[in-house]
Amino acid sequence: MTAVRVFDPAMCCSTGVCGPTVDPQLARFAADLDWLTTQGVAVERFNLAQQPGAFAEDEAVRSALETLGEAALPVVKMNGEVKSRGVYPSRAELAGWAGIAAPTPSLFTDAVAELVAIGAAIASNCEPCFKFHYDKARKLGVSREDMWLAVRTAQAVKDAPAKAMLDLADKYLRHEIPHKPSAQPIMLKTVKTTSSGCCTPETGQPGDTGAAPKGGCC
Repeated sequence: MTAVRVFDPAMCCSTGVCGPTVDPQLARFAADLDWLTTQGVAVERFNLAQQPGAFAEDEAVRSALETLGEAALPVVKMNGEVKSRGVYPSRAELAGWAGIAAPTPSLFTDAVAELVAIGAAIASNCEPCFKFHYDKARKLGVSREDMWLAVRTAQAVKDAPAKAMLDLADKYLRHEIPHKPSAQPIMLKTVKTTSSGCCTPETGQPGDTGAAPKGGCC
């Protein structure tokens, strides 16, 4: 079985989406490795911050670190052979090394990743996130129209559950049957409250004032 081992630099996680901002390159590479596993390739990843022992035990990786420092990372090995250092290879490169037919080009480009991040910023009401990803998308040449479509789509998804709850409330409340007055005359009784509770009815006695103590609600 073809096996890929990836030695990542020190990072929070390898997905690219767990920090305050989305790293499109890491997100793309994680998706490419997931695709490799569906093709029967065994994939292992090692994080320098969390698994330093794996870096020390691998002679080629240890040598690269001694020569180039952390700039050598990531190191990608295919069946024990170093295929790349310092960059994350493309899906096409991974497929070629593994002897797999060239894949359909991924739609998840850096520009698409920024549109996703803009939508996520709208959904989470994160103003600094929106500004950051708007700027990155603009530098990548993403049009204002496409960014606006991402905003509208995210807002529509965000509004859907709120509308569902309003519809539910309307369903329950607008058909509520009004209380019908009793045909029997109602004898009013004086209400006397105590400091231990509010709105506690008691049979009135002559001279009762019915005044509620301060702090009561009725």
